[in-house]
Order: sequence, then structure tokens, then C-alpha cells
Amino acid sequence: MHTSIDDWRAEGRFVRLLGYEIFFVDSGGDQKPAIFLIHGFPTASWDWTRIWGNLRASHRLVALDMLGFGFSDKPSPHTYSIMEQADLCEALVAECALSEFHVLAHDYGDTVAQELLARQNEGRGEGRWASACFLNGGLFPETHRTLLIQRLLLSPLGPSLSKLTSRRSFERSFSAVFGSGTKPTVADLDAFWGLVSYKAGKRAVHGLMSYMTDRKRHRERWVGALQNTSVPIGLINGSVDPVSGAHMVERFRELVGDDHFIVELPEIGHYPQFEAPDRVVDAYRSFLADL
Repeated sequence: MHTSIDDWRAEGRFVRLLGYEIFFVDSGGDQKPAIFLIHGFPTASWDWTRIWGNLRASHRLVALDMLGFGFSDKPSPHTYSIMEQADLCEALVAECALSEFHVLAHDYGDTVAQELLARQNEGRGEGRWASACFLNGGLFPETHRTLLIQRLLLSPLGPSLSKLTSRRSFERSFSAVFGSGTKPTVADLDAFWGLVSYKAGKRAVHGLMSYMTDRKRHRERWVGALQNTSVPIGLINGSVDPVSGAHMVERFRELVGDDHFIVELPEIGHYPQFEAPDRVVDAYRSFLADL
């Protein structure tokens, strides 16, 4: 199912959390088990639209655009951090009165979910998690193969480079993380670019890159959250992703264990929920059924 970013915005609403206007979509249905979805960098909750219709039939789905992303506020300059994003997620969980829910995360959202999982393990998280499932992301900073553009954005050149980023340069670097047979279309790229550039969002990209530094600084806490998880965890991963593909799954098996739910998707890149939505839904439903 194709949902335009305009239709997606019309489906959601804004709420003020921790002083910021945050966009989110809540499919509703209090009687259904809930899934809280956390998107990746540099896009937004629209990433989930290709699996949304399928999952909402059986679950209440809640997804937000984190601070600096999509339709939410994009303060700049601003000291963005994974901790702040985790606080915002918990504020939305409270706003939506989610008492028990599953978590499905991707990319940057994986790191946010790792911090939230650490809080769950400590018995102080908002709500109670039923499970956590991760799509491609930098769960281990030592296996995260950064793109050149990411390294440049994190450097002192970052603020200037953020402002100068063009639709064409975005297309080149963004398409590179998809599988060779599942590249985004021109319309897809227009939508992704629209989300990045909304509210002068290019200015915020450099600040958002601090997540790479956060991952290194808090590595022990966030890897430890996976190793000492208090809830069932799973992994659904596109194997040919140059950033966090098969090599990341190998590290997951080594450090976290081989006894967790793990599905590898050959020929799929960094955005499995967008590149192979039916396969991701099938895998995720298997994960939930195994709980």
C-alpha cells in the first residue's frame, strides 16, 4: 500500500511533549495489543507505512516522528541526544496510556530502543514491554560501517554541509543503502527528501549525527541492555545493507546469542520494512507468535 506523506500527516496529529511539538500517528483500538514503532535516520514514521495496513488489522500501532525528524519540531542549533529521544518516546507512551506494548525499531530507533530497554531492565521504564524487535541498525558501534557523508556530517564541516545538501546528493547516498533490486523510486525519494527538508530540516541533520558519538559513549550500557534483556528480543535484518547487514547479525549472534529470534533477508538492504514489507510482516508475525 502506498501512502503519500500528505496523507500520512493527515492521519496523525501533534502533541506537545517536553516543550516540543511532536507528530505521531495512533491507529487506535484499545482492545488490541499495542506496538510502539521507532523510526530511523534521517527519515520519519512514514517509513512504516508499507507494513502499517497489515499490522493494524490485529494491533494498535503508535509511531512518532522524533525530535528533528519528519513533521516534528527541528530546533537548530540544538544538542540532540539519544537520551532526549528516549524521554520523548516515554512521554508519548504515557500520553497514549500504553500500559503494555511491543516495540519495533529501526536504525537510529534501534539505539533509542536500546536505551529504553536498559530502563525496562532497571524496572523504571514507562509502561511494560511485551517484546522488542530490531530491524537493521547500529546495535554495536564497532560493526556500524558509516558512510562517507555521515562522517562528513559529524565533522566540523557538518553544519555547512547540512545546509548545502541537495536532492541529488541525498538521492545518491540514500539509495546506496538499499538492495540492488529494491531501490527507492523517484516518488519514494521525493517523499523521503520532503520529510528531511520539511521545516528547514536540513539544518538539524548535523546535530542529529551526535547519535554516532552517543553509541560509542554508551556502548556498554546499550549492548548490555540486549545481553541482559528482561523481555524477548528479535532481529529481522536485510543482509546486503552496507551499513548494518550480515556482519551486524554475526556480531549479534556472538555477543547476544544465537537463541533469539533471528531472520536474515538476502538481497535486502538497510530499509527492510520499505524494501520487503510482506516478508518483514511475515517474519514479525512469526516472532510474535513465538512469544
